[in-house]
Amino acid sequence: MVLSDDDIKKGVKNGNIGIDPYDEKSVQPSSYDLHLDSKFLLFKNYKIGVYDVKEKNDINELVDVSNDGFFIIHPGEFILGSTLEKVSIPGNLVARIEGKSSVGRIGLIIHATAGYVDPGFSGNLTLEMTNLLNIPIKIYTGMKIAQLAFFEMKSVPSTLYGNSGNKYKGQRGPTQSRIWKDFVS
Repeated sequence: MVLSDDDIKKGVKNGNIGIDPYDEKSVQPSSYDLHLDSKFLLFKNYKIGVYDVKEKNDINELVDVSNDGFFIIHPGEFILGSTLEKVSIPGNLVARIEGKSSVGRIGLIIHATAGYVDPGFSGNLTLEMTNLLNIPIKIYTGMKIAQLAFFEMKSVPSTLYGNSGNKYKGQRGPTQSRIWKDFVS
């Protein structure tokens, strides 16, 4: 079952759903609008010849555009961004992050594959952003960038996210891949 606007408001009010900062104007009929933070991770592709998923690769450069208030994402470019909001998902819910239709209609993809938010997750959501246009797109900190829909689970899972060695619980800002941890015994 998808939570409605009233369900989302009640969940935030009673502390079951965590959204910080929270603005009731961002509640939509069946989702919550998320906003773009000022930090981005750029890939310094020139540092390595191949990305080996078994190795810890540090090829990202953190860029903070707080002073400028905008970032230009070039055609075909892939960057990691972040939601301004920190979200906390309770054990009885899962969430999906999706792009806003206005953002998608200009060719900006906000998540490549990681749109699912597990029960028990807490942190900022990393955005996997790609510009599909053949011209640069100027994006602004604080703009509506995505929406989060909440789904009620039939039962609470026996293991919540973060209780079984998950890699991203508590992340702050855009977070690079930790896939290499899958190969550590």
